[in-house]
Amino acid sequence: MEPASEKTALRRKVDLWGVVAFGLGTALGVSIFSALGAAAGIAGPGLLLAVIIAAIPMGFIAIAYAFMGTVLPTSGASYEWPRRFIHPGVGFAVAWLRIAGNVGALVILALVMTRYLSMVVPVPVKPAMFAAFVLLLAANLFGVGIAANVQKIMMGGLLLVFAVFCAAGATGGHWQAAHFEPLLPQGWHGVIAAVPLLIGLFYGIESATELGDEIADSRKTVATGILLSIATAVTVYLAVAATCLALVGPAVLGASKAPLADAAAVALGDFGMPLVVLAAFLAIGKSMNAIFMIFSRSLYAMGRSGALPAAFASVHPRFKSPHIACIAVFCLASLGLLLPTELTFLFLAINVPVLIKFFCVCVSARKVLRTQPALADGFALSHRTVLASATVGAVMAVLILVVGFDTDWRPYALLGAWLVVGAGVYGARRRHAH
Repeated sequence: MEPASEKTALRRKVDLWGVVAFGLGTALGVSIFSALGAAAGIAGPGLLLAVIIAAIPMGFIAIAYAFMGTVLPTSGASYEWPRRFIHPGVGFAVAWLRIAGNVGALVILALVMTRYLSMVVPVPVKPAMFAAFVLLLAANLFGVGIAANVQKIMMGGLLLVFAVFCAAGATGGHWQAAHFEPLLPQGWHGVIAAVPLLIGLFYGIESATELGDEIADSRKTVATGILLSIATAVTVYLAVAATCLALVGPAVLGASKAPLADAAAVALGDFGMPLVVLAAFLAIGKSMNAIFMIFSRSLYAMGRSGALPAAFASVHPRFKSPHIACIAVFCLASLGLLLPTELTFLFLAINVPVLIKFFCVCVSARKVLRTQPALADGFALSHRTVLASATVGAVMAVLILVVGFDTDWRPYALLGAWLVVGAGVYGARRRHAH
């Protein structure tokens, strides 16, 4: 990648546990509070098998990310890699689509977090959402070290809350082994049908690769961090899902609008709801922090390459954070508050840019292996293994995109219109550069 100048160089402060915290911080988000119940309604106790199967596509894609993040670390990686190894226009398209997706994600997560908090303490929705964005800006503006530490603290808090929930469920006399029989009430068909609902549980495991210029030792930490993130996520999901199934059974879990809250109420009584609200606050808060950081690094990378004005690549002389990009993310998220709440479902097209990003990174990994194989010599896995994983990951990303279009075509239309606007911006920037 192009060398960073003194004015655009970021500080390398993200260690191994920071890589894990950012990966889990994005993956262990709001989905766990809803997806497990919906999947239980389809697969019954087979939900546990569906969780494991759902991790497989992300496993192949994660190998491509681990490879690229190890041999070619860079900030704004999902923009930089396609820009360099596929086409500059492809990199721009990926990053442009993610602008819409990230704004929608921040608004939706802030809305959900505010609603959870309102279950315990009444708060005004829009002012509370704005306050959350202000806190995110503060955490990210003063350097990656502070943002990484915030992420670690929230991640540790969430894992502790889930540990308390699972321990209470296992020791409180409410565990019912009969709730796991039969294991496959709908056969393997039910398990497979539940998988699409659970794939989103693992989105974001690769997030730390977007901070490539800020990772202390990419060759030693990226691949290990991603592996630990996936293993931890699977373990947490299985433990929480098994506890919920044992406490309330698959029928109740599948019909519940708040499955974790219902299960926690059985295990902890009146303390169940506050515990779930705390878990939701930590899970959603760290997801927002990770998205804010990744979003700002994408804008930073686009400014550094010339796809956006160079101001976006400015780095604060003291804090070494991309402060202009961080402020831009804050402003975009704040503008998202002007949207009518009922329209936020349109921004659930978040998954479409994510899958396109996955596809392009897998293709980039293939291109690197074929054109610059020497770069891969220090990577833990063989060239053939990485090539096969990148190929499978790309195919799976396309298949999930096709399934998603059959489910609801409207997000695709919305993003298509946004991409047309981006094409105009890209063309204008190219003409300005020449």
